[in-house]
Amino acid sequence: MTETVPADKVHTKTPKKAAAASFMGSAVEYYDFFIFGSAAALIFPYVFFPDSGTQASIMSLATFGFAYVARPVGAVVLGHFGDRVGRQKVLMFTLVLMGASTFLIGCLPSFDVIGWWAPALLVLCRLMQGLSAAGEQAGASSLTLEHAPDNRRSFFTSWTLTGTQGGQILAALVFIPVLALPDEIKYGIGWRIPFWLSAVVVVVTYFIRRSLHETPTFAAAKANNEISRLPVGDLLAHHWRDVLRVICCAFIAAVSTVYGTLAIKYGTEVGDVDASITLWLVVAGNVVALGTQPLFGMLADRIGRKPVFIYGALSSAAVMPFYLLSMESGNTLLQFALSVAVFSCGYAAANAVWPSFYAEMFSAKVRFSGLAIGTQLGFLMAGFAPSIVAALGGLEPGGWVVISLFTAAISIIASVSALTAKETYRTPTAELGMARSTPKA
Repeated sequence: MTETVPADKVHTKTPKKAAAASFMGSAVEYYDFFIFGSAAALIFPYVFFPDSGTQASIMSLATFGFAYVARPVGAVVLGHFGDRVGRQKVLMFTLVLMGASTFLIGCLPSFDVIGWWAPALLVLCRLMQGLSAAGEQAGASSLTLEHAPDNRRSFFTSWTLTGTQGGQILAALVFIPVLALPDEIKYGIGWRIPFWLSAVVVVVTYFIRRSLHETPTFAAAKANNEISRLPVGDLLAHHWRDVLRVICCAFIAAVSTVYGTLAIKYGTEVGDVDASITLWLVVAGNVVALGTQPLFGMLADRIGRKPVFIYGALSSAAVMPFYLLSMESGNTLLQFALSVAVFSCGYAAANAVWPSFYAEMFSAKVRFSGLAIGTQLGFLMAGFAPSIVAALGGLEPGGWVVISLFTAAISIIASVSALTAKETYRTPTAELGMARSTPKA
């Protein structure tokens, strides 16, 4: 008989260090993603496509969504290795891949130089970003949750998604000066600088993450020879309902892409809002969310994951139409207030809680795979939401109705799915997902 090795004897839990490493990793990912989203809305139609009209805008926004096509593939591959060789090793790989692909985007020639090869190479780099992102948040959430004390898992894992706010703030602050440049510089070398600067953030995060050891939960499983040979097989055999549940819950991420990408374009196209103001609106929402998300995480540790998640989904949908209408009001103060309301006080609740809420549905043997595959399939909705809603008339006068109805629909789907989940905030980490992962005799 194999002697069981207690998890706390394999490695000491380091929740603060794990949360910091996850925060920085998410900051890198969303710095890269946000500058791409901003550029797709405001720059790429003029650089990578032959026509700068509506068709170029739709094609440019579609390149934003291509990363979400690669994500499910990356989720299967990276999830397998994350559950087989460890969370920390995979997270080192995703960090380097994200940094390299973002830097290369800044080096791409324009359409005027190489024709249709320009958008083709842009899509290729975007696919590389998607492969990286598929493992980043799932790995960071799994790692932080397994390092955290049982009664504070939601608080510590909330820092994974709070890192996304840090990345978006940094990206916006870097991108805003670019928009103020003369057109010949802005569409020449100016837009490339934010992409090149991502290398600095990657290097800093690399050294932080390199010193973080593997989670006690995974280390104990490895010491006891309890690692699954085929995590995806075990996942689909014993957790397929949870995978479907996570997919539907993850639709809520479309609120973020509507807010951070489509609303920017709506404000400039329909509301005649200055492009730099739309970016400052996003900065304001994310700055306040730096404070509200950890608070929502603490609340979920006290009252449960489900009520906080559902509140975030429904409240963001309820405020979104008012935020979009404010873009046409000419009232900048109202725009900032509603930006904070829809994102920091609404969506931030669901955003803070989902890393613990989703991860706790799975046992340690398949946690990385389950979290990665479920979220990345659900995030397909988020990736293509801007181009889909734009094609349906979301960027035309009165398009706020289309955008608002879309946001309401995905929020309701996410909320109903969350209602079917088991509440796990009082379940010890070692027992998470065990009932569903044990085959019947």
